[in-house]
Parts: sequence; C-alpha cells; structure tokens
Amino acid sequence: MAYDKFTILRSTAVPLPIENVDTDQIIPARFLKATKREGFGDNLFRDWRYNGDDTPKQDFVLNNPIYSGKILVGGHNFGSGSSREHAAWAIYDYGFRCVVSSFFADIFKGNSLNIGILPVQVSAAFLDKIFLAIEADPNAELEVNLPDQKITILSTGESESFDINGYKKHNLMNGFDDIDYLQAMKNEIREFETERIY
Repeated sequence: MAYDKFTILRSTAVPLPIENVDTDQIIPARFLKATKREGFGDNLFRDWRYNGDDTPKQDFVLNNPIYSGKILVGGHNFGSGSSREHAAWAIYDYGFRCVVSSFFADIFKGNSLNIGILPVQVSAAFLDKIFLAIEADPNAELEVNLPDQKITILSTGESESFDINGYKKHNLMNGFDDIDYLQAMKNEIREFETERIY
C-alpha cells in the first residue's frame, strides 16, 4: 500500500507531554478486531478522549480546538507495551504524519515507519523546547526536513538532527511500503534473473 511521500513537513503540532504512553492507551485492545487500516483514528486515545457515555473529555488535548496539525509531540518512551501495529494505524488514520519524542519503543517505531509515519527522536532538552514553544503559542510551527534529517522550531530557529535508517528514509520519501519498494525494482529483478547463471 503506497502512502503520501514525505519530504518536508511544516505544521503546527499537538502536545502530549505524557511519558510511557503505551499502545493500549493509543488504541485500546477492544478496537483491534478490524483487519483493514481505515477507521482506527476515531478511537485514537479513546479512553483519554471520551467518557463512558461517549461524550468528549474537555481536558484532553485532542478535544481542545486550539491545538491541531500533522505532528504529534509525545513524552519519553512513546509507543511502549504490546506490539500491535494498530497503534500506528490509528495515529496515521487520525491525520498525523510525524510523531516526536525523546525515545520510542522499537516495535512501535518500526510499525510507524512501515506505514508512512516519521518518528523523530530528539534529545530530552530539545523536546522540552518544543513543548515550551507550543505552550507559548499553539500556532507555533515545526519543520521536519527528512532529506536533511533535521527538525526546526520555526518560532525560535532552533533545530536538531535526527537519525533514520537509510532504507526507511528512501521508502518514506517515495511513499513506498516494503512491497512498493520491490515493485519499483521489477526491471532490475527481471534483468538479474535473465543474467543469472545456474
């Protein structure tokens, strides 16, 4: 399944300064029955977003109209817990294309990269600067430059580099998942087959 190409994302951000956000908080287990990737965004952070009668919890950030954007800024150790890929699906389906944290659980990070979400890991100090910038101005924008592997707080000009696997970077910049990557190499694969000597 192809995804939107990710090169440079400039957007406001939604702050979630909570540490140890696990995948069951991101998408509760009772919503994992579906096998298609659509519709999970409705239940992103379901138990934090809604009361038992399905009315929105006014104090949760996703229900606060002053915050919006395609970037979610989370606390340390984001995406821990079970390996459910539905957590990444829910974040993507809600509309986020980038998650920023000072640390990601490895499996969540891999699941995100596989479906077109860029997890940007920054230092704890820089994460604090992002939260402060958003607190000062909810309309403050971040620029995430994947080709240069750099994230910038546009209101202050402060920036920091981030790491990413070269193969995953290539796929994100081309809107590929693993199958799309192989499909794009069809001609090279066929050429290799014809030239191979058994």
